[in-house]
Amino acid sequence: FHVGHLNLLRHAKARCDHLIAGVVADEVLEITKGRRPVVPLVERAEIVSHISYVDEVHHEVLLDKLETWRELRFDVFFKGDDWRGTPKGEELERRFARVGVEVVYFPYTVHTSSTILRAALAELERPAV
Repeated sequence: FHVGHLNLLRHAKARCDHLIAGVVADEVLEITKGRRPVVPLVERAEIVSHISYVDEVHHEVLLDKLETWRELRFDVFFKGDDWRGTPKGEELERRFARVGVEVVYFPYTVHTSSTILRAALAELERPAV
């Protein structure tokens, strides 16, 4: 979890009455990103549950966001705009449009990402020459 995620949650809460924050399961991240997270699901969910913008935390154990919708029945899905215009984002929009869910994109925090943080940590662990 990093400030980019916090920014998304803040923007999302400003657009809804009840914010359900999805925290992706370790196994799903391993499938989609090719690696497990540094911080496990239970700890990430605990952090997110204490953020004032969040009304409810949902453990995302399914790859298919439409399956998550079938379980939770939300009417808006918030995403970082790094997905906008991508094949993944367009497919998400098409599938959600069929069930009446609006996809709203918020600005992606370019200078902070889990990938950047992971690379910085790896650099710190590298032995000095």
